[in-house]
Amino acid sequence: VTLVESGGGLVQAGGSLRLSCKVSGSRNSVRQMGWYRQAPGKQRELVALRNTDGVRTDYADSVEGRFTISGDSDKIWTYLQMDNLKPEDTALYYCKAVDAWSKTYWGRGTQVTVSS
Repeated sequence: VTLVESGGGLVQAGGSLRLSCKVSGSRNSVRQMGWYRQAPGKQRELVALRNTDGVRTDYADSVEGRFTISGDSDKIWTYLQMDNLKPEDTALYYCKAVDAWSKTYWGRGTQVTVSS
């Protein structure tokens, strides 16, 4: 499984961005997709999770109500819609996949910078 993120960029506070994660390889084995982020000097943290059957989603308290994770039924794309962005959302955002054997895969990340 290979993951490639896109959609990051520079945006003003209050603006929106949509991140995309493209899954290639054995995508039918993937059971869960997630977005994580890491700001300079901080640990990587969970942003949002989604089971690929679409039944369950989870969000960090800091993004609840502002971010939405979604995906297509073919398990090719996972998205993170980010609205009402804040400067503290500035980070490198990573896509993560977990397969049916609990093996974890990571993308290389896409930078999101929110100016005040």
